[in-house]
This record gives sequence, structure tokens and C-alpha cells, in this order.
Amino acid sequence: MSPESVRSFFRRLAEADPAPSTELEYATAFELLVAVILSAQATDRSVNAATPGLFAAAPTPRAMIGLGVEGVREHIRTIGLFNSKARNLVRAAEMLEERHGGEVPRTREALEALPGVGRKTANVVLNTAFGEETIAVDTHIFRVSNRTGIAPGRNVREVEDGLLANVPAEYRRHAHHWLILHGRYTCTARNPRCEECRVADLCPRIGL
Repeated sequence: MSPESVRSFFRRLAEADPAPSTELEYATAFELLVAVILSAQATDRSVNAATPGLFAAAPTPRAMIGLGVEGVREHIRTIGLFNSKARNLVRAAEMLEERHGGEVPRTREALEALPGVGRKTANVVLNTAFGEETIAVDTHIFRVSNRTGIAPGRNVREVEDGLLANVPAEYRRHAHHWLILHGRYTCTARNPRCEECRVADLCPRIGL
């Protein structure tokens, strides 16, 4: 996709949804971190169903530590990999208290040092909680980037680097969420809704 088409692509998505955000439900940076850790190999819907009770019982790292692995596990049993996620959440809470005064750190290095946090999770937190121009490449973003040619790549890091290079600066802050939502609801893996797509004429794969 040409630079002009990429700019038009994001301009149209921005016109339709000027301030996109995650569909995970949270109130603080800590709750966002917890929700994103829980969302690995799980749907946002399943996470949102479990976190109200968890956040009521443990809204802070200190409270999460007090709840303990068994207590956390009881709140997230409906989410995939709940055993390992419960352990990661409690250990992450301990590290937040020990190293960061109970606050979620604002650097990639510090975030990725937490159990259950990889590059994608760190990117989500940096972007959504702190407004950094990061792009967390999930399956939706990987598919849309390759299908449209915005940032083709063989792996998620190639796609991430391509997006950071190709997305115009004025759209980089929200690109992550526009691409996820576009992939989740329009440019779906099976039977993409090209007839409803506001950027279909820019996509080189239309008609293939």
C-alpha cells in the first residue's frame, strides 16, 4: 500500500472513531495490566466477565498479594490458563510493590520484567495507560497489516516495525486500536466484510 493510501486508510478510520480504546474494562493502570495479562489466549469478553469480582477484591498490588494465588484463582477460573495466570498476577503484584512502590512502571524494560508480561502486553499498557505511540501486534493486527499491505511481515516483530515506520505520525497514537477493531469486526479472518468496509477501495487484495 502506498504512503498516500496508508494515510487515507487511517484518516477514514479516525473519522469513524476519533478516540478508539481497548474493549477490556478497567479503571486504573494496574487494572489494565491485570486485564491484559489475563487476556492472553482468552477473549476480552471472558476477561471482562471475570475482572469485576477480582478488581473488587484486589484493586491494588498490595490487595492482590493479600488475596494470594488461591484467592485470585477463584476469581479467574473461567479464563484459560487460570492457574499460571493466578501465579503470575500475584508475583507481578509483589514485584510492583518491591521495585516500583506499588505503581505500574512506564518503561518497556520494567514492564517486561514482570511475570506474564511480554512485548505485546507491555505495548498495550504503554499505549493505553500512558499514551505512548506503541503498537501491540495481535492476530487481528497481523492479519490486517499483511492482507492490506500496510505493513507486511513474516512475524509480529516485522509487522510492528513496519507499522511504526509506515503509519503517519498523527495517527500512530491510536493505530493499535483502529487496526484491532477493524480486524475484529470488519476485516475478519473468515468471510471479511469487504462490502461494509470503509477502506475497501484502498485494499490491494479486493477481488483476489
